[in-house]
Amino acid sequence: MNGKVAGAALVSHHPGLMQCEEFRVLQGAGADSDLIAGYARLRQKIADASPQVVVIFDSHWFTTGYHLVDGGERYSGTYISDEMPWYLHGVPYDYRGHPDLATLIEAVSRERGGYNRVIAHPDLGKQYATINLVKQLRLEQAGLPVVTVSSCQNCDWQHFLASGAAIGEAIRRSGLRAVLLASGALSHKFNPIDWKPNHPRIFHETNVSRPENIASDKQAIERFCQGRHDEVLAHWDEDYRRKPWEAFGAHYLQMVGAMGGADCSARGEPLSAYENARGTGNIHIWFDTEPHLRTRGAAGTSEFGFSTQQVGA
Repeated sequence: MNGKVAGAALVSHHPGLMQCEEFRVLQGAGADSDLIAGYARLRQKIADASPQVVVIFDSHWFTTGYHLVDGGERYSGTYISDEMPWYLHGVPYDYRGHPDLATLIEAVSRERGGYNRVIAHPDLGKQYATINLVKQLRLEQAGLPVVTVSSCQNCDWQHFLASGAAIGEAIRRSGLRAVLLASGALSHKFNPIDWKPNHPRIFHETNVSRPENIASDKQAIERFCQGRHDEVLAHWDEDYRRKPWEAFGAHYLQMVGAMGGADCSARGEPLSAYENARGTGNIHIWFDTEPHLRTRGAAGTSEFGFSTQQVGA
């Protein structure tokens, strides 16, 4: 039982950043977005953490009845999005799974009366919330095995925390060093199809759908920077659940559940600017889990301009 969460991140999987070449040329290959540069910063964080496995909480893999855990040996194919096939197609992928960890996650969950279950069907489709991270973070080239976890749509937020807690315990029992990636946005309200940008830079934060969503997202980011996951969870029902976050926050909730839930005090480090994507709020944030427990309340400012003053204490 010497395994550990060696690092974690909330990561945007913004589909505009993995377009086919025709659209990448037309739209500037993501030059308008700091999330592209942020992937490089995140790659370095992952390399420094030296993981043996990466767990991706996929906010696009919707399931009903169970939190499914992808337990195959290997995944390969060519990805096409059923959501946006006109520009998101022809993406080859070939990466390893980790069946032993997936099986252990189910075993721990069953011990606890939980709902995590393994699926290892060879024809199981993939979502770009996983594939984009595999490609942008170069997990294939690194040879890192990937275990993807679904977002169960008939769950409340406490169920996601419990799912994550079982995953965290399975990691500890496995003896593996794991990096957790919560793949998804914060506020997730799309702009209408005929919407006109507020700012000429399409990814600029003022193009996020609503001013109140921007304010809420930035408040969450400040709490992350302070390691105040307890405050985020305390305000979940009246704020973040109502905006709502992508997949109702399943990706974040399972990640933080694996790190201790409300007891987690891992501080966040923004690795990109906060940006718009079709009206949704996106950012990359790394959580350094090695010093896990820290003194809360120290003020400061991150590289990307977010105050780290304690919020809501």
